[in-house]
Amino acid sequence: MATDVLASSPPPAANSGSIHPGTYDECIGMLRDLVDNKLMSGLQILVVMICFTLNMLDGMDVVLMSYAAPVLADDWAIPAAALGAVFSAALVGMTFGCLAIAPYADVIGRRRMIMAALFVITTGMLISGICQTIWQLAAARVYTGLGVGAILASMAAMTAEFSSEKKRNLCVAFLQAGYPIGAVMTGFVSAWIMPDYGWRPMFIGAGIITGLMLPVVYFLLPESLEFLAKKQPRGAIKDLNRTLTRMGAPTLAALPEQPHDAHHKTSVKALFEGPRRFSTIMLWSGVFLGFFTLYFVISWIPKIAVDAGLPLDKGIYAGTAYNLGSFVGSIFLGWISARYGLQRMIFLFFTLAAVMLMVFGSVQMGVFFILLSAFIIGITLNGGFNGFWPTAARLYPTEIRATGVGWAVGAGRAGAVLGPLVGGYLLQSGVGLAVTFAVFAVPLVLAGIAALNIRSRDFA
Repeated sequence: MATDVLASSPPPAANSGSIHPGTYDECIGMLRDLVDNKLMSGLQILVVMICFTLNMLDGMDVVLMSYAAPVLADDWAIPAAALGAVFSAALVGMTFGCLAIAPYADVIGRRRMIMAALFVITTGMLISGICQTIWQLAAARVYTGLGVGAILASMAAMTAEFSSEKKRNLCVAFLQAGYPIGAVMTGFVSAWIMPDYGWRPMFIGAGIITGLMLPVVYFLLPESLEFLAKKQPRGAIKDLNRTLTRMGAPTLAALPEQPHDAHHKTSVKALFEGPRRFSTIMLWSGVFLGFFTLYFVISWIPKIAVDAGLPLDKGIYAGTAYNLGSFVGSIFLGWISARYGLQRMIFLFFTLAAVMLMVFGSVQMGVFFILLSAFIIGITLNGGFNGFWPTAARLYPTEIRATGVGWAVGAGRAGAVLGPLVGGYLLQSGVGLAVTFAVFAVPLVLAGIAALNIRSRDFA
């Protein structure tokens, strides 16, 4: 078998012969075996780490708005409802980026999409830092959101396609854990800088740091092996062999001719073909409901803590504690799902998060217990939610993986847009924290039930 040849061949010497993989299916099988059933090479680990770093920057770029909210509200005298609209502005851009832009990663490649998205995020953050009105800032956040929405699906697809079968859940969960780590670091820096220097330096600094990743991606991040073999863009064999060499694997003499139907399934319609239809609907429903509560919590926890009487730095630390819990929860979910099942763990995490939200909203607490509760909510809520991305990566094959992840995120972003808006109006209406947090606890239980109903032949 071709996979046996690849498994037993030594790393290529300078003048060693290349492998002739035979048929198209044999070629794909060889490459899949190289990734799935071997110890992860240094290059594979590097790909995961680069994607993790990119997601850290996403966490910085998105969550920075919530840390800036108390200062911005004072500077511009913004009421809660208008502030909720600013929170949702980036989410509108993210939704469009996920639905209309992210699927093109299945056409032009994950690497090119990541580079284009990084450019948009960089310029969007720099523009946000010099805005003079609420409407300018909202427009800049929509533009930034386009890049954030476009990049997530490519990072998830790239990580899944360079991870071994045994480590795939953990690697994709680890990727998602980068987001809260970026948010945590941003929280500490914000607490140090914003009280004295305001919110603008944070946005400009975030744009500069994001831009520094462009040369890293250009020089170090390879394109997906399966994407190159299946789509065969111009220069595919050269790029593929360069990556194989970096992995210490034999190169290919040529790529077999593609089957006539190799391109016919790269569409949104393919997400609903056959048994995938029900699972896609359940995935979208779970992501929508999870996003609805997730972005309410992300956006409003620092402001709620400040309104409860905490000083600004302690309010920012409440958001930081939540995001630190998100990191722990994401890693823990990726590890424990290998033993007890990914979908069951998503349901369990969401149920615990619903309980913690009701406790947070109804019990008077001091600073320590506010921070501890925010930390536990981060573990259960964000940890459980991030289980949807390895779920989506396993549900869809390579040729529609970025489309599948992108549309799952995009369809769910409607919940992310509505969550902060609904939260803002509830808080402004005076119904109280207990009722507000109870309202946002219910969708989490429903999201967990949706996760239990996703069916895939690839689930570990």
